[in-house]
Amino acid sequence: MIKVDNLTKKFDNFTALENVCCTINDGCIYGMVGSNGAGKSTFLRALTGVYKADGGSITIDGISVYDNPSLKSRMAYIPDELYFLSGATMKRMANMYSHIFPNFDKKKFEALTKDFNLDPKKHLNTFSKGMKRQAATILALSTHPDYILFDETFDGLDVIMRNYVKNLICQDVWDSNATAIITSHSLRELEDTCDQLALLHKGGLVVESDVENLKTTQFKIQIAFSEDYDKNKFSGINIVHFTKHGSVSNMIVHGDRDETLQKLKSMSPTLLEILPLSLEEVFTYEMETLGYSFNLE
Repeated sequence: MIKVDNLTKKFDNFTALENVCCTINDGCIYGMVGSNGAGKSTFLRALTGVYKADGGSITIDGISVYDNPSLKSRMAYIPDELYFLSGATMKRMANMYSHIFPNFDKKKFEALTKDFNLDPKKHLNTFSKGMKRQAATILALSTHPDYILFDETFDGLDVIMRNYVKNLICQDVWDSNATAIITSHSLRELEDTCDQLALLHKGGLVVESDVENLKTTQFKIQIAFSEDYDKNKFSGINIVHFTKHGSVSNMIVHGDRDETLQKLKSMSPTLLEILPLSLEEVFTYEMETLGYSFNLE
């Protein structure tokens, strides 16, 4: 289990992360979204021990990550900006990985390389952006990591390859009870894959919840009445977001769906509908309640 407690990281006068707290359980796919500069890459580099925290702590099963080669050998990290040895082929990189990671599986590497239809003897600097990300994914998964960290995992991948990589991640987590942490600018990339989702903004963790809870405890309602009314009519209902155009209102509500509907029906509305609510809308409206103005891509 990964435990992050009041993690703070600064660069000169800039605070990249401030008092971030979260717990990531084993066998979980944990997604993190945020704007450019929100601190997602810094968060992953701190988790992998690349950066030393300026405050707080990061532990795995109670053991500090920083300056711990044993723990790092159980991690695979694919950064946003990929790096390969100059002039290297995938085969050369696999050889290097086999000397660093004790569980590196050459058979798995060969099988994945074949599945991705990549030439392991071809120089990586001749690969396209998407092919390089595929190569990095193959190398990482071949280490049989307990912790897999992906920064902008799907950047440069086409739709078919994106879905294939998602399936590979899910399969590895399922087979090995591994933990995957995935960052992205796009919530839509993560909502059908992750067990937990978190929103990082300006170095702080704004929202964190399991996906099922996000989907079931918030919902959108469209309602209208023949008489004039305002938001005060819905006293006792936890409204996250409220807009009214003419006699029709749209509300994002947090709470028990059935209880809320019964209460609204008792008001004899002329219109009452439950509308689909995407996770992107949930995160956006949650942030509005905290005074943030931010649009997810």
